[in-house]
Parts: sequence; structure tokens; C-alpha cells
Amino acid sequence: MENQLAKSTEERTFQYQDSLPSLPVPSLEESLKKYLESVEPFASEEEYKKTEEIVKKFKNGIGGKLHQKLLERAKGKRNWLEDWWLNVAYLDVRMPSQLNVNFAGPSAHFEHYWPPKEGAQLERGSIILWHNLNYWQLLRQEKMPVHKVGSTPLDMNQFRMLFSTCKVPGVTRDSIMNYFRTEGEGRSPSHISVLCRGRVFVFEALCEGCLLTPPELLRQLTYIYEKCHQEPPGPGVAALTTEERTRWANAREYLIRLDPENLTSLERIQSSLFVYSLEDSSAHVTPEDYSQILAVVLTGDPAVRWGDKSYNLISFSNGVFGCNCDHAPFDAMVMVNIAHYVDERIIETEGRWTGSEKVRDMPLPEELVFAVDEKILSDIKQAKAQFLQEASDLQIVAPAFTSFGKKLTKQQSLHPDTFIQLALQLAYYRLHGRPGCCYETAMTRYFYHGRTETMRPCTMEAVRWCQAMQDPSASLFERQQKMLQAFAKHNKMMKECSSGKGFDRHLLGLLLTAKEEGLPVPELFTDPLFSRSGGGGNFVLSTSLVGYLRIQGVVVPMVRNGYGFFYHIRDDRCCQQQQCSRTILGSHVSVAVSAGGCASGWCFPIVLSVFPLICKYKHIREHCQLP
Repeated sequence: MENQLAKSTEERTFQYQDSLPSLPVPSLEESLKKYLESVEPFASEEEYKKTEEIVKKFKNGIGGKLHQKLLERAKGKRNWLEDWWLNVAYLDVRMPSQLNVNFAGPSAHFEHYWPPKEGAQLERGSIILWHNLNYWQLLRQEKMPVHKVGSTPLDMNQFRMLFSTCKVPGVTRDSIMNYFRTEGEGRSPSHISVLCRGRVFVFEALCEGCLLTPPELLRQLTYIYEKCHQEPPGPGVAALTTEERTRWANAREYLIRLDPENLTSLERIQSSLFVYSLEDSSAHVTPEDYSQILAVVLTGDPAVRWGDKSYNLISFSNGVFGCNCDHAPFDAMVMVNIAHYVDERIIETEGRWTGSEKVRDMPLPEELVFAVDEKILSDIKQAKAQFLQEASDLQIVAPAFTSFGKKLTKQQSLHPDTFIQLALQLAYYRLHGRPGCCYETAMTRYFYHGRTETMRPCTMEAVRWCQAMQDPSASLFERQQKMLQAFAKHNKMMKECSSGKGFDRHLLGLLLTAKEEGLPVPELFTDPLFSRSGGGGNFVLSTSLVGYLRIQGVVVPMVRNGYGFFYHIRDDRCCQQQQCSRTILGSHVSVAVSAGGCASGWCFPIVLSVFPLICKYKHIREHCQLP
């Protein structure tokens, strides 16, 4: 009886879903006020006055009517944004999604028990697969802990989309197929897809109701590896997933018409737990530089990634691992969670398997052989060429900044994420001589099916601080005071965005309401300041905190002349990835730069220049009357 009681009171992963609050619709007045604040750094006095008039007209006219319509919509939906966001941000997008939408990242195991080592790919692969399968089993059993802030549970729905999930291309809109079920809900697919040298294999992850062990998984991987290395490569149908979405949809329909068995094979891949990729190449990586591995997990061989799968687990010949994930079904925190789980298990076991070496009798992997013709082969060739051409436009830099990390900033009562964001603003200001419109991810998982909100770090407070830092006549005290004001503003905005009081998603809802009502696009959205400040996905700086663990990740910039800046902050270091030109800058900030940018780790010298300002922070905090 005691055991039953303990089991019955144990929290289940998805048990709070029905009790989470609905996503609120913010106040129209507050949203428009915040919007005006966000455009000010990018406007002349005359431009700002004009935008003020546009906003006033919108508020007193069509904006108020659209807001009422949105409130009506919210009464009938627990999350008024969910369907709209999925469609507008992901499923309606026609550009190739594997490079432009997916996120990717390396596994951190090389930092401890699994340094790069040629010949370790299969053995390590069997172990990492086993840990991933254990995570899947815990999810099915609802034994993964509920994420909470204090005692407040967060939405866990995105974790349902990690396994057995795939995007399917459509001519005008894609769709998401999700086959995952908890044990309480019924049967769930249990097979894995393996891509190797342009060929596709599947095998069951269960035998007699139990997970395959690492020796059994090794047997399956070895069979596939040897077969692919002894026989000619396959056609590489997976490369079609890198294409422009409508072209891929048409190619998929043609593939199905060519042979109905092709549909069966496509559905087997779609419903599989995830795709495991066997790469022939090695990936260079050190704890001080993630640049090369980030490049290859994001832009590697398109014939061994299924770009529409929610989870591609990638293995390299030197025993290094990474992932590439479709962004549509979930946000990066899901992948951070499973990656951290697997990393911790590898540390606990010292990267070894100490259980039974026995291999049960089980079927060998089955190859999915696609029927193709010259047209399909030509489409595959074209898809590979366009993917590699687009990938060549990316520069990815991911050095580690090791002078200090969150431990020092927290000692000064400064939020580590805000510290990095303000350093980024100063870096852009110094490099370009002007403010940079910036997107930072804020999470809204306090609410039912909540995902993200846009937080705009380029505030007037941040700009005034950047100007003071560039002004030789500005005193240290003045710079400190303006820095603290910028910190306070940033922290306040992030808190509001996470609590459902952001404005970007609200404005999107008003725009989409107008479209659904058949109304003209309101002037607010055609005003040049709307896009110049980042509206409509035009942020020059696209940034996100990956977390405070070893896990790192990267996404391409939003615009072609932009930067992507993705970072994790550890006790003793910051790791950034920067991408430009589409440059991706990283340290264990990762920055990506797009056409015309330069990603040379430019943020971290700025971090060092900010550091003197925080040294006397506690001394001046009270004087500045700031929290």
C-alpha cells in the first residue's frame, strides 16, 4: 500500500498541462507604448513623431477593433497564438528550412570521457543511442521531471514533439506529423532510422519489450556500416529535404507516384524515433573552439540528414557527436534537456558500458530502398548544390571566452544573460557606429502551450550607455550609472515578456486578425520604422541564451546582412557562436554572420571592457537608486 501511494503521488511529466493558465492578451495601450520605446533608437526626431501619430491613429481606430477581435479569439482558445505562430513562423515559410530554420549543436562529451578518437564512432554510438532510448522510455512513462520556476510548473508539451515527429512538405503549407504516445495513451513507434552514405535503414529499438543494449545496438550499427562501406552509395533521397519547401513537396509527390512503396518508406522515416546519421567525415573540436563542429552539424552532408525530422543525432568518424533539429515542433530547450541528460549519464558511467555483452536473437536492420528515376536523381543533385551554395554564405565562429563567467557577474549581483546582451550591444555599436536592432528569446512556458516571445534588448538605456562608453569625456561614474540603468531596463523587459506582457506577438496577432478579416494591412506595419527596428523578422542581431550548462547550439541569422549570436554561460567561461553574412558568432558564444559581416569573436574584447564597470557596482548601486 505504501509503495502504491508513493507511486500515485509521484509527479508525472505532463500532469499539469490541463491546469496551466491560458496565454493572456496584453493591454493594447501597454503594447503600443512598448512598441514606441523599441523604435526610438532607430528614428530621427521627425520620424519618431510621425510614428507616434501612426500609433495614436491605430490605437483609436482599427487597432482597437482588431484588439477586441483578438480578445474574442482568446476566449475560445487556451493559447490564441499557438496555431498562428506555428504556421507563420514555420509551416508557411517557403525558403529551405534545413539551413534557414533548423538549429544544431555539438555534444559536449568530448570535454571529458570521449575526446576525439578515430575508430570510436560505432562503439560510442551504441552507448549514446542507449542513453537516448532511456530518455525516450522515461518520457513514455512520464518520469521526466516537470520543469518549474520555484514551485510553478512550466508547460511540457514541446517534449511530446521530440521523438517520432516529422514535418511533411506541402505546396503552400507544411504539416507536422507526431506519432509519440505515452504508455498511458497507447502504442508508440519504437524504430530508429539510420542514414549512411545516401542509404536509409531502420531497426527496432525494442526486443522482447526491452530496450536494445549497447552491444545489441553495436551489432545493428556495425551491420549498416559494413554494408554501406562494402557496397555502392545510395541515391541520397534525404538531400531533397534541404530544398525550397514547395519544390520538395512536388518532388515528394512525384516520388510517391513513381512507386507507392516510396510512401511506405517515407512514413517509416517520419514515424521513427529519430534519425541517426553515420558521417564519414571527422569533426574537429576543442574545449576552446567549437567553430568547425558547429559548421558541420549545421551545414554537413545533406544526404545523411533528414532535415524535416525533429531530431537528427549525428555521429562522426572520430567519435564526436552532434544534432540537427527541425525548429517547428519545439524550441532549443528541449534539445538542451536531452543533451544534458545524456551527457550526465556518460559522465556517471565514464563513457563505458559495464553490463552484459550478450546479444539476443533479433532481425537485422532493414534497408528502405527508394525507387528513383533520372528526374529524382536530378532533383537530388540540384538540392545538394543549392544547399552547399547557401551554406557557403555562412561564417561560423565559436571561441571560448575563459577570463570569467557567471560566477563573477553573479558575485556583483548582475544577471549573467543581461551582461552578455549589453556587451553585444556595445560590440555592435563600436563596430558599426549605430544601434543594432536585436531579438532575444524570452520563454512563455508559464502558459498553456507557451513557447517564446520577442525581447528587444536595444533600448534607449542601452544606447545611452554605449554612447557614454564611446565618449572619452564620460566619467567612470557616468558610465557605471548608465550601465546600471540599462541592466535594470533589460531585466524588467525580460520579466514582462516571460509573464505574457511582451508586445511583438501581440502585434502579430493584430496583423493576422486584420488579414483574416480581409482588411488592408494597417499603416503601423508598413511604417519604415516597423521593419527598421526589427519588426517582421528583420532583426540584424538574432540572439539566444542556450543555458548555463555545457550544451551549445546555433541557428542562422534572420537577415542576410545579420548576425546570429547564441551562447551558453558557465561558471568560469562564456561560450559564444557568432554567425555572419549570415555570420554565426559563438563563444561558447556562437555567432553567425550573414553576407557582409565579419565574425571574429568581436564580442569578447567588449566583455573585458565592460568588466571594470562592474567592479564598484555594489558601491554605486544605492547611489543610483537601482535594484
